[in-house]
Amino acid sequence: MTGYTAVITGGNKGIGADLAAAMVAKGWRVVSLARHAGDAPDVEHVICDLSDPQAVAEAAGGIAARHQVSHFVQNAGIILPNLIEDAQPAEMLALTQLHLASALTLAQAFLPAMKARGFGRILFNASRAALGAKTRTAYSASKAGMIGMARTWALELAEHGITVNVVAPGPILTDNFWGIVPKGSAQEDDLARRIPVGRLGTVGDVTRAFMFLADPDAGFITGQTLFVCGGASIGAVPI
Repeated sequence: MTGYTAVITGGNKGIGADLAAAMVAKGWRVVSLARHAGDAPDVEHVICDLSDPQAVAEAAGGIAARHQVSHFVQNAGIILPNLIEDAQPAEMLALTQLHLASALTLAQAFLPAMKARGFGRILFNASRAALGAKTRTAYSASKAGMIGMARTWALELAEHGITVNVVAPGPILTDNFWGIVPKGSAQEDDLARRIPVGRLGTVGDVTRAFMFLADPDAGFITGQTLFVCGGASIGAVPI
């Protein structure tokens, strides 16, 4: 499978970097869009703050002018945890821009090439927290919004050969996770025990799910949310 170009937001580290490496290994061209460049020499790194609408629009236009994008993965994200008493409307606005509005701007730039080709894959990195989690008012709302937006886009784009799907990870061993749960702590061990499969997830677990949905042969799957959570979406609720 060659001749594909993927854009991954937050492709410079964690899940995004692992996914970028997997796509490069397939022979695909990969562009990472993030605030900082990563270390992968085979990835084109575009510096952009996704919280800045104007910066996103400029980056989107530049990428679309240089590449015929076939795959777009909205992966970048932050959590901003707060109990309801401390949650702020500004957090809702910030995560709406980061997780949803930036995805809209980027998708709009890439859709002409996808439609012309009659093929495209749009993927979102949501979260099991879309089902609800303590201290996740803004985060859960924006991640649940991804699921609704993906289902809408799936309906609008199906006739063009473009599928739109969501991967919703549970607790994954990344910097975002360790920013809330101390690395190697008793809290981390306790959380792993509460997940039905008895362990925390790895970036590889998530990458494999993305690669399944990104495959050109996965054209009969659209508008779906795949929970990669070790059973946490149906069993014990983490964090």
